[in-house]
Amino acid sequence: MGELWELFLIFARMGAFTFGGGYAMLPIIQKEIVEKKKWATDEEVMDYYAIGQCTPGIIAVNVATFMGFKRKGIIGAIVATLGMVFPSLVIITTIAVFFQHFEDYVVVQRAFSGIRIVVVVLILQTIIKLWKQSIKNWVGIGLFALSFVVIAFTKLSPIYVIVLSCIIGIMVMGKKEVAQQ
Repeated sequence: MGELWELFLIFARMGAFTFGGGYAMLPIIQKEIVEKKKWATDEEVMDYYAIGQCTPGIIAVNVATFMGFKRKGIIGAIVATLGMVFPSLVIITTIAVFFQHFEDYVVVQRAFSGIRIVVVVLILQTIIKLWKQSIKNWVGIGLFALSFVVIAFTKLSPIYVIVLSCIIGIMVMGKKEVAQQ
């Protein structure tokens, strides 16, 4: 029961202080889950992010679900997920009740401007971390560049780019494994 409560509290804290969604949560997960608790490795967290981004739903919730499942099975997944969404539910409900009364105040508009800037910084930090952990050779750089150009400048669905990248990854890693043997 103690570890379930700990799962809930850790993900509730992340849910309460992670503005900007799942990408902004990565530095907090890395510090709490990888460094402090040692419940997962950096590679596992990256895998959870990749799966969480490719599956329906919110990345932060998906990652919390995966982490909870890894620690305590189905009940852990449920508890971690509840921990992640509970603060948002409380915060959004509170904001919805009071926001219309305060949205025109200059101080509120400035506060949201400040929060948006920090969210951009957190996302940029996540991009740099993902880059360092994922792009390790010229094949990765080439795949990144190709994926970026296709996603940013065409109307091709990112799903096709993900599937193609998966196939290329399998082929490249398969060649490396054969070469190592």
